[in-house]
Amino acid sequence: MPGNPAVADYHDPMYDPFYEAAVALGFPLSFHILTSSEDQGKTRGPKLNAFMRIIRGCQDIIGTFVFGGVFERHPKLRLVCVEADAGWVPHFMYRMDHAYDRHRYWLPSGTLSKKPSEYFREHVYTTFQDDWSAFQVKDFCNIRRLLWANDFPHSDSTWPHSQALLAKHAAHLTDEERRLILHDNVAELYGL
Repeated sequence: MPGNPAVADYHDPMYDPFYEAAVALGFPLSFHILTSSEDQGKTRGPKLNAFMRIIRGCQDIIGTFVFGGVFERHPKLRLVCVEADAGWVPHFMYRMDHAYDRHRYWLPSGTLSKKPSEYFREHVYTTFQDDWSAFQVKDFCNIRRLLWANDFPHSDSTWPHSQALLAKHAAHLTDEERRLILHDNVAELYGL
């Protein structure tokens, strides 16, 4: 999906028939880093600093779906945040709950029936490759929504060292946790 829709933003009810079709067909909506104009905005400091902000567009999209009531209206809709890492997820869920607790009156609909973190935990999948912290914070996320990938053949890929990276980063996981993150979650998500 494009990070910036051409008409209205993704929380607009005009997209509801599309979301209903996605649910009926079993298609999760996927948003990749660098698909939002916010991902490519003006960067401060050296050019490499731009690399550090590429997850922001995906976070904005997730917030739009959560705070805009899309998951409230479509309880079976799934969203995939692709290649934006996952170590940030617990803090982002906390900040969403914090913002909602203090400023829910800013929402056009007024209130949600669940905490924002509950929508995230239930509906949002995150993919990551070389993100040691994602494996460390698995207990603060929904482990069934974490998807490891090696990102071959991109320059940020873990290939050809994927197995060595996993041996190091996933050493503390149980066999079941390893199966979930490395293949079972993606198989469930896409019906493989």
